[in-house]
Amino acid sequence: WFEARVVRSLTGVPQPEYSHELAPTDFAATHNGYVQGKPTDYNRDVALDVAQLLAFLQATQPKAVDTLELAAEGIKRTQFLHRLQGEITKRGVVDVLRKGVSHGPVHVDLYKLLPTPGNASAAENFGKNVFSVTRQLRYSNDESQRALDLGVFINGLPVLTFELKNSLTKQTVADAIVQYQTDRNPHELLFQLGRCVAHMAVDDAEVRFCPHLTGKTSWFLPFNQGWNSGAGNPPNPHGLKTDYLWKQVLTRESLANIIESYAQVVEEEETGASGKKRKKRKQIFPRFHQLRTVRALLRRAHNDGVGKRYLIQHSAGSGKSNTIAWLAHQLVELRRKDDPMTAQFDSIIVITDRRALDTQIARTIKRYDHVASIFGHSEDAAELRTFLRKGKKIIVTTVQKFPFILDELGDLGSKKFALLIDEAHSSQGGKTTAKMHMALSGSAAGAADDDEDGAQPSVEDAINQLIESRKMLPNASYFAFTARSEERRVGRVSSPV
Repeated sequence: WFEARVVRSLTGVPQPEYSHELAPTDFAATHNGYVQGKPTDYNRDVALDVAQLLAFLQATQPKAVDTLELAAEGIKRTQFLHRLQGEITKRGVVDVLRKGVSHGPVHVDLYKLLPTPGNASAAENFGKNVFSVTRQLRYSNDESQRALDLGVFINGLPVLTFELKNSLTKQTVADAIVQYQTDRNPHELLFQLGRCVAHMAVDDAEVRFCPHLTGKTSWFLPFNQGWNSGAGNPPNPHGLKTDYLWKQVLTRESLANIIESYAQVVEEEETGASGKKRKKRKQIFPRFHQLRTVRALLRRAHNDGVGKRYLIQHSAGSGKSNTIAWLAHQLVELRRKDDPMTAQFDSIIVITDRRALDTQIARTIKRYDHVASIFGHSEDAAELRTFLRKGKKIIVTTVQKFPFILDELGDLGSKKFALLIDEAHSSQGGKTTAKMHMALSGSAAGAADDDEDGAQPSVEDAINQLIESRKMLPNASYFAFTARSEERRVGRVSSPV
């Protein structure tokens, strides 16, 4: 019943167990929904829905289909499918969707990007993407013929798997997690690193996800909206607590946005027990609060224009570095509301409270391959001035350079900037904090004095005073990330998100 309800909502196709009428607001009711896939169309040897893949290629690249002889079963099609499967294994499904594959004399596109506003041709092309959902997906070639509750595909390439549980049958999301950990062999092709962007455990109250299955050590993170300043999901008078997942997150545009701007396989350097450093690949997928935060900030910044301040409370350990990285590279692409052809910001400046620029923030931004070429970092004032004046798209620098940055931005009145301030509150103490106050106190005399309530001031206080002393530069927007929730801090920011 639960499985049927999700598929009914995504596809608009009545299911034997759930054929209720759709509300006008349901995604499928807009006639822009998913195709319902057939389990028999899934090729377990290459982990692809061949029917949906061929349908997309025939609709978008018929010449490539003819050249590669893909229309009929045979050795040519088999060679192409194995080529595609090998590229997904090597690069991950996200990179293959974004960049396509070359095979023989032909480069094959496997996905059409989201359109920019007003681009009718791109909108038409995006509409040719085939988003599909398959019930009871038999993924294994072994004798058990085990099946997942649901698989979601884009143009025949798998991106998400689902195990669904219903509390009415005395099962919860915890049972779905155990099922993934114990019954889903991580060596199966579909579960290998990068093959899908996430594996979702869902019941009627909670959602959790795991970017990469590793057997019993598979770690599932929450993908809940939060409720009463805590975990879980709010009551839903119109349906299940978790229906935001398929009604909001899994819409074609939303899932496409995740594939294009959030999900990615990255390399991280880690030190082993022997002390040797090695690179480890890791699948990245956003948590719900990260997705909601970035989208809310982009929406507000687009509607408000340049020259506003925003405060984001983002607790330690909740993925703040990724949130800042996702926000930075999407602010680069943000277009003006009154002129969709013009970028809203010339440069995005990320300010960290650490002196060493090889910080988690810098590493996180650099590892996203689609922003590497537009990224620069510097503590050197001359290099920083060059970056600002030449319009380097994403710049990472330290809080000690904040007074210098504000002076430079004031001189560059014709250019627009977004300032992303990491850990605005600064949890550091002792000599380090004292040095920071000194560095920031140039035109903010008194920034290092105690607050009127007797509390030791923070870097955030000094930054706020500097901003106020510059009379709020009209050519800059400020996005301050803090782990504190004190009302007096929030009150200083005009547009809390």
